[in-house]
Amino acid sequence: MTEEQTNPAEDSTNGVGPTHSGFVALIGATNAGKSTLVNRLVGAKVSIVSHKVQTTRAIVRGIAIHNNAQIVFMDTPGIFKPRRRLDRAMVTTAWGGAKDADFIMFLIDSERGLKGDAEKILEGLKEVHQPKILVLNKVDRVNPEDLLKLTAAVNEVVSFERTFMVSALTGSGCDDVMDYLAAALPEGPWYYPEDQISDLPMRQLAAEITREKLFLRLHQELPYSSHVETENWEERKDGSVRIEQVIYVERDSQKKIALGKNGDAIKAISMASRKELSEILEQPVHLFLFVKVRENWGDDPARFREMGLDFPTS
Repeated sequence: MTEEQTNPAEDSTNGVGPTHSGFVALIGATNAGKSTLVNRLVGAKVSIVSHKVQTTRAIVRGIAIHNNAQIVFMDTPGIFKPRRRLDRAMVTTAWGGAKDADFIMFLIDSERGLKGDAEKILEGLKEVHQPKILVLNKVDRVNPEDLLKLTAAVNEVVSFERTFMVSALTGSGCDDVMDYLAAALPEGPWYYPEDQISDLPMRQLAAEITREKLFLRLHQELPYSSHVETENWEERKDGSVRIEQVIYVERDSQKKIALGKNGDAIKAISMASRKELSEILEQPVHLFLFVKVRENWGDDPARFREMGLDFPTS
């Protein structure tokens, strides 16, 4: 090797040791805390969070630098028994993300344990051959003896490389996860620039932020048949940005819910979304939201492509 030639695996931002990189897929049941954990591990908001289950619809990649490693976390949709076409696309995407990753991180809500979908996911992991780690979330709410019993029960079904006990909300135990992954991922050059925290286009992230505010405001009234698209993005000469977004619903009755009495709901959603977008973009944001009825948008292939999902043909 000449002086001009370098081995990319030996380059690092701090010049100490080889670099490591790889993809880590988080899978688990709905509301296990995957998005909260990804945001915690990345150190910034890259995935939306709400009380509503099945909020994440497509794979969101959050990029973290730890020691000499670049760890690309893949926040996948929660895995559950699908009922609609959109459900099937989400579950297929989640398992596809797991099979494409270098490492699998199986997240379990410690309070719920192996009840419901978590047990079915564990059975499915028998067919996935990548290295796997078990992460028990919300451990601050569970008796330590029960955590040990849960760990033993899970590892009897599938053998995990390591088990970690964390609280995604407080960050407890998260450094241990990062230390392990940074050392366990293969040597190699980083996939993304050092300052990049997500591969989600800004227009799509803006739509996701508004969808989060929509769910937070109306999660009890508005069903899943809503979707947000950024239709116009204009950088203005005064340093601000004008963003126009459309909230699609399937029925007129849902449009009335999204607008609210005297437009109160849509105003509150717009204000909350605009505030967060201004903080993320570090520039003033002029956000204009429109609500349109598009019947059966959940059967429209174009909407699936917009969300980053493959359209199920059956």
